[in-house]
Amino acid sequence: MKKIFTLIFGILLVAGVAVQASDLVIESKNQNYAETDQKIKFSGDVKVTIDDLKVVGDKADVNVINGEKLDTATFYDKPYAFEIKKNKKREVKANILKVSLITKIIRAEGDTQSVVFDGKTPVVVINADVQEYNTKTGVMKANGTVTMLYKDIESYSNAAEITTDKNGDLKKLVLIGNARVKQDNNETVADRLVYDATTENITATGRTTSTVYTDDGTKMVLKSGMQEYNQKRGVFNASNNVRIWYEDYYAAGPKVSLYPGPNGKPNEANFIGRSSITQGVRTIYADRIKMTMKPKTFDATGNTRTVIKNIGSNNNDDNVTLGL
Repeated sequence: MKKIFTLIFGILLVAGVAVQASDLVIESKNQNYAETDQKIKFSGDVKVTIDDLKVVGDKADVNVINGEKLDTATFYDKPYAFEIKKNKKREVKANILKVSLITKIIRAEGDTQSVVFDGKTPVVVINADVQEYNTKTGVMKANGTVTMLYKDIESYSNAAEITTDKNGDLKKLVLIGNARVKQDNNETVADRLVYDATTENITATGRTTSTVYTDDGTKMVLKSGMQEYNQKRGVFNASNNVRIWYEDYYAAGPKVSLYPGPNGKPNEANFIGRSSITQGVRTIYADRIKMTMKPKTFDATGNTRTVIKNIGSNNNDDNVTLGL
């Protein structure tokens, strides 16, 4: 028969534990307590409920500090935790789950997976070696081969920090170390990547590389020290040693803004500062360069200079004269 174990330890335990502000209920088929171990052990259909958080597993133990306070509940053998707020549900699975009954932080270890549902539809799926979720602040930290699927966006990184609001909606995502984000065929790789769901801004820093495709499948590669993309406006800004490869164009400069065409794909690149564009053997230098993909054109303004390499390489006489 299931036993219900609450925080009124003055009644249930000889040692006694101070009553906490939150209600805690632990149900299980069996439970035992040894003062020498400073642990309460539970087995068989263990269920823990604290506020909106519920944890289910087959075996668990709870640390008791100085015989008075409950500290951490540890669940073994692939337990399951979930929290429901309005229409949002967050669930966590792992080999081991540790739940702090004081700070209400959940730590998942080994083959961890977190899923956020909107109704019955999974909106966010996160896999990592370790995940730690603070139910008070809505901040989740993940480490070790972190993968995430958010709507149609896939991400990969060494570590991540995810912030949600009180309704469980994504507010901010930070990817750290070998960060990579994919949406459709487009991809961005960086040392650090931050996504703000409120502004729909994606900011990538440190050895950033973005690969995007136009409607006809033509690839464009952009490398720089910093990149920022606004999903609402479709505008892409990059700075710090910017380089763009597009068909037979190679352009470089300190800063660029990419604007979408009627189809929403990047179609116009505006370089600001001393920049260059190379096509074949010809390189044009200018203070500002505007490059258009469809139709394929460019416009250079401000102190322009053109350099054509190996102009006489196909002639017997490499000297350029007026024919005199």
